[in-house]
Amino acid sequence: MSPPAQPSPPITLQIISIVFFTFIAFLSIGIPLAVLPGYVHDDLAYGSVLAGVVISSQYLATLLSRPLAGATADRLGAKKAVTFGLVGCTLSGILTLISTSIQAWPSASLGLLLAGRVVLGISQGLVGTGAISWGIGRVGAENTARVISWNGIAAYGAVAIGAPLGVLMVGALGLWSMGASITLLGVVALGLAWNRPPAPIVPGERLPFRRVLWQIAPNGLGLALGSIGFGTIGTFITLYYASLGWSGAAYCLTAFGASFIGARLLFGGAIKRLGGYRVAIACLGVECLGLLLLGFAHQPWLALCGAALTGFGLSLVYPALGVEAISRIPASSRSSALGAYAVFFDIALGIAGPLMGAIANGLGFASIFFSAALMALAGLLLSLWMYRQAERR
Repeated sequence: MSPPAQPSPPITLQIISIVFFTFIAFLSIGIPLAVLPGYVHDDLAYGSVLAGVVISSQYLATLLSRPLAGATADRLGAKKAVTFGLVGCTLSGILTLISTSIQAWPSASLGLLLAGRVVLGISQGLVGTGAISWGIGRVGAENTARVISWNGIAAYGAVAIGAPLGVLMVGALGLWSMGASITLLGVVALGLAWNRPPAPIVPGERLPFRRVLWQIAPNGLGLALGSIGFGTIGTFITLYYASLGWSGAAYCLTAFGASFIGARLLFGGAIKRLGGYRVAIACLGVECLGLLLLGFAHQPWLALCGAALTGFGLSLVYPALGVEAISRIPASSRSSALGAYAVFFDIALGIAGPLMGAIANGLGFASIFFSAALMALAGLLLSLWMYRQAERR
């Protein structure tokens, strides 16, 4: 007699076991995030412009690598995409470790640091896209929203932990600990991923990335309009508080993050019950109210409530519109759709800083939250239009 089949772990545990690799990748991103600007500016004496270039190079690399990440996961398998990404994280740690060990040669140190950041950016795209596709392949397309939600929790949580952890490690052990810890995380994650069962590669036609991008563009635009609020808070909340003579701006980021994660944990199942467009419409409405409250705030506690409302509202926009976008793409090109959809999020965060900075220079800091609220409202109206089009179909 054959032994009885072992029961499958609960779906949530299966998802967490896959998005754990996203957590590792984003922990690798978070650890140097608060340390590198000071290293480039103070230790290497290269100024604030190059310090900004070092940070932004990673995000640019992620944006440009999205087509590669999607094609790799679709053609070679999601597990291989994640594995390649973890190898890249390890290599990035090694390059960072060498860079911080040769401060006596600033040009060489900066070059290696930039190379490590580019490799880390490409790795972020591979792991992020691959982990979602891997998770969907393991637990089924009907759980797409849950996979995307948990992947987001892993990413945001890792950056929130990694940034202060990096500062503490460098302060206690020295700069070498930054690169060493990233390298160690990559090696450990590779070992854990090695024996995990892969998701099956879906046969069928592979759509060109440009065609996929065009098909999911309305959903991606809705996501981008909603995500501007996040970029605005992350970039300007400290300056907004300072302009009003308030302290404690960091608590706004804490309130945003806690509300964001809490909403995903509590209401992630609403997408499956109500549909992605309905959830996105409601969430964008809540985000709009939160941003308006931030702009009108005359006391710090009101700004805190506004940040929490914004985080609560934005929390389910990504998975809600993402589920609807992916549902229109053949399963054989699912990973390309995930990569194309993420492009709009990358662009939103990339333009939020300069766009809102220009508005703040002309109209003041409060105006940037009103502007972000208008964009969230535009995303709501676009989602309402897409919902009506879907109902007609």
